[in-house]
Amino acid sequence: MNEGIDHIGIATNSLDAHSEFWVCLGFIQGKDEVNEEQGVKIRFFQTSSAGPKIELLEPLDSDTPIGKFLAKKGEGVQQIAIKTTDIVSTINQLQSIGIRMINDIPVSGANGTKIAFVHPSSTGGVLVELVEH
Repeated sequence: MNEGIDHIGIATNSLDAHSEFWVCLGFIQGKDEVNEEQGVKIRFFQTSSAGPKIELLEPLDSDTPIGKFLAKKGEGVQQIAIKTTDIVSTINQLQSIGIRMINDIPVSGANGTKIAFVHPSSTGGVLVELVEH
Protein backbone atom coordinates (compact mmCIF):
# COMPACT_ATOMS: atom_id res chain seq x y z
CA MET A 1 0.00 0.00 0.00
CA ASN A 2 2.51 2.68 1.14
CA GLU A 3 5.47 3.02 -1.18
CA GLY A 4 7.27 5.82 0.67
CA ILE A 5 7.49 9.56 0.19
CA ASP A 6 6.57 10.77 -3.28
CA HIS A 7 7.36 14.45 -2.80
CA ILE A 8 7.52 17.38 -0.44
CA GLY A 9 5.34 20.33 -1.46
CA ILE A 10 6.64 23.85 -0.83
CA ALA A 11 4.35 26.86 -1.11
CA THR A 12 6.00 29.85 -2.74
CA ASN A 13 5.00 33.21 -4.15
CA SER A 14 7.17 32.61 -7.22
CA LEU A 15 8.36 29.37 -8.82
CA ASP A 16 11.13 31.23 -10.61
CA ALA A 17 12.47 32.89 -7.45
CA HIS A 18 13.28 29.54 -5.84
CA SER A 19 14.10 27.25 -8.77
CA GLU A 20 17.79 28.10 -9.07
CA PHE A 21 18.42 26.87 -5.51
CA TRP A 22 17.09 23.37 -6.24
CA VAL A 23 18.94 23.17 -9.57
CA CYS A 24 22.16 24.22 -7.83
CA LEU A 25 21.70 21.29 -5.43
CA GLY A 26 21.56 18.90 -8.39
CA PHE A 27 17.80 18.53 -8.84
CA ILE A 28 16.48 18.32 -12.39
CA GLN A 29 13.71 20.80 -13.18
CA GLY A 30 10.58 19.37 -14.79
CA LYS A 31 7.95 21.09 -16.89
CA ASP A 32 5.51 23.49 -15.28
CA GLU A 33 1.94 22.37 -14.91
CA VAL A 34 -1.24 24.25 -13.98
CA ASN A 35 -3.97 22.58 -11.94
CA GLU A 36 -6.97 24.89 -12.39
CA GLU A 37 -9.12 22.79 -10.03
CA GLN A 38 -6.69 23.47 -7.18
CA GLY A 39 -5.71 26.95 -8.38
CA VAL A 40 -2.00 26.26 -8.49
CA LYS A 41 1.01 26.37 -10.80
CA ILE A 42 3.35 23.43 -10.12
CA ARG A 43 7.03 22.81 -10.84
CA PHE A 44 8.68 19.50 -9.84
CA PHE A 45 12.37 18.90 -9.21
CA GLN A 46 13.87 15.44 -8.97
CA THR A 47 17.23 13.76 -8.70
CA SER A 48 18.41 11.22 -11.23
CA SER A 49 17.43 8.50 -8.75
CA ALA A 50 13.87 7.47 -7.96
CA GLY A 51 13.94 9.33 -4.63
CA PRO A 52 11.38 11.85 -3.42
CA LYS A 53 10.78 14.95 -5.51
CA ILE A 54 10.50 18.61 -4.52
CA GLU A 55 7.26 20.30 -5.65
CA LEU A 56 7.10 24.09 -5.77
CA LEU A 57 3.56 25.43 -5.61
CA GLU A 58 2.61 28.95 -6.74
CA PRO A 59 -1.00 30.11 -6.32
CA LEU A 60 -2.96 31.29 -9.34
CA ASP A 61 -4.96 33.56 -7.02
CA SER A 62 -4.95 34.60 -3.37
CA ASP A 63 -8.29 32.81 -2.81
CA THR A 64 -6.89 29.31 -3.53
CA PRO A 65 -5.65 26.76 -0.97
CA ILE A 66 -2.00 27.70 -1.62
CA GLY A 67 -2.83 31.41 -1.71
CA LYS A 68 -4.55 31.11 1.67
CA PHE A 69 -1.66 29.04 3.05
CA LEU A 70 0.84 31.73 2.01
CA ALA A 71 -1.29 34.50 3.55
CA LYS A 72 -1.56 32.62 6.83
CA LYS A 73 1.85 30.94 7.18
CA GLY A 74 4.14 32.40 4.52
CA GLU A 75 6.41 30.44 2.20
CA GLY A 76 7.52 27.00 3.30
CA VAL A 77 6.69 23.31 3.45
CA GLN A 78 3.00 22.91 2.75
CA GLN A 79 2.61 19.12 2.57
CA ILE A 80 4.29 15.75 2.49
CA ALA A 81 3.01 13.36 -0.17
CA ILE A 82 2.97 9.60 0.30
CA LYS A 83 2.84 7.17 -2.65
CA THR A 84 0.12 4.54 -2.54
CA THR A 85 -0.77 1.77 -4.96
CA ASP A 86 -4.52 1.95 -4.22
CA ILE A 87 -5.67 5.35 -3.02
CA VAL A 88 -9.31 4.35 -2.45
CA SER A 89 -8.29 1.42 -0.22
CA THR A 90 -5.84 3.67 1.63
CA ILE A 91 -8.56 6.27 2.26
CA ASN A 92 -10.94 3.56 3.49
CA GLN A 93 -8.32 2.05 5.77
CA LEU A 94 -7.43 5.43 7.27
CA GLN A 95 -11.08 6.31 7.82
CA SER A 96 -11.67 2.93 9.48
CA ILE A 97 -9.22 3.91 12.23
CA GLY A 98 -10.79 7.36 12.69
CA ILE A 99 -8.51 9.45 10.49
CA ARG A 100 -10.15 12.62 9.18
CA MET A 101 -9.85 13.16 5.42
CA ILE A 102 -10.14 16.42 3.49
CA ASN A 103 -10.93 14.39 0.35
CA ASP A 104 -13.10 11.32 0.85
CA ILE A 105 -12.89 10.72 -2.89
CA PRO A 106 -9.65 11.17 -4.88
CA VAL A 107 -9.27 14.22 -7.12
CA SER A 108 -6.99 14.93 -10.07
CA GLY A 109 -3.39 15.81 -9.24
CA ALA A 110 -0.27 16.76 -11.17
CA ASN A 111 1.06 14.50 -13.92
CA GLY A 112 -2.20 12.54 -14.22
CA THR A 113 -2.17 11.30 -10.63
CA LYS A 114 -5.05 10.72 -8.24
CA ILE A 115 -4.66 12.54 -4.93
CA ALA A 116 -6.43 12.95 -1.60
CA PHE A 117 -5.48 14.99 1.45
CA VAL A 118 -5.50 13.85 5.06
CA HIS A 119 -6.60 16.55 7.50
CA PRO A 120 -3.72 17.88 9.63
CA SER A 121 -5.83 17.38 12.78
CA SER A 122 -5.28 13.63 12.35
CA THR A 123 -1.55 13.77 11.62
CA GLY A 124 -0.05 15.93 14.32
CA GLY A 125 -0.41 19.12 12.31
CA VAL A 126 1.10 17.96 9.00
CA LEU A 127 -0.92 18.11 5.78
CA VAL A 128 -0.42 14.69 4.17
CA GLU A 129 -1.22 14.09 0.51
CA LEU A 130 -1.86 10.58 -0.75
CA VAL A 131 -0.70 10.04 -4.36
CA GLU A 132 -1.55 7.20 -6.73
CA HIS A 133 0.40 7.25 -10.02
